[in-house]
Amino acid sequence: MNTKGIVPRTWRRVKKIALILFIAQFVYIIILKWINPPITLTMISSWFSLIGTDKHFHKTWVNYGEISQHAKLAVLASEDQLFPDHNGFDFKSIEKAMKHNQKSKKIRGASTISQQVAKNVFLWQGRSWIRKGLEVYFTFMIEKIWGKERILEMYLNVAQMGDGIFGVEAAAQQYYHKGAASLNREQAAMIAACLPNPVKYTVIPPARITSFRQRKILQQMRFIAPDPDISELVSSK
Repeated sequence: MNTKGIVPRTWRRVKKIALILFIAQFVYIIILKWINPPITLTMISSWFSLIGTDKHFHKTWVNYGEISQHAKLAVLASEDQLFPDHNGFDFKSIEKAMKHNQKSKKIRGASTISQQVAKNVFLWQGRSWIRKGLEVYFTFMIEKIWGKERILEMYLNVAQMGDGIFGVEAAAQQYYHKGAASLNREQAAMIAACLPNPVKYTVIPPARITSFRQRKILQQMRFIAPDPDISELVSSK
């Protein structure tokens, strides 16, 4: 058996597969600039976790223009106040989080909305270096290809906002029996308050930590934009 040619042939096949995968993911990123993702790995995981319980999976897509300005402002105030200005990464927050994590057992994150979208749409949950490296790549790509408005629209539709509840439309329907377009400032802030831990930080009935975070978010919303219309902040980015 001639083994001399096995290694070169295997290497050529690996390079070919890697090239195909690279082209495929690049095309997928471009497609998602206009086409909404059908489902994500996080949603699939959540759906499986609800099997055998009395809870149900809820996911409804809503276009950017059909989402309350209060909801858009609330997630910026809660998750990423520098979102309109950064290129996908908040390096000052990352540095602060690294220093904090070196001294404390309680891990503090510093992910921007763009990083969270990259993770939620393309990747899986976890804290491995491989996943983090891929997150950096996808964050860079969506910032370049999608733009801020599409990233925020994607975030508001794929973020988990309750146990088995994904997206602001599903959250608005489940919690307040109205569409995302009709959310007022207080309701939007309450939904945004659950984002760090949407299973533990319950919205209805509100957990103590959720109510506490809502008050903080409302303060930040008034500070960022007394007028809730944030279109000028993100539409041109």
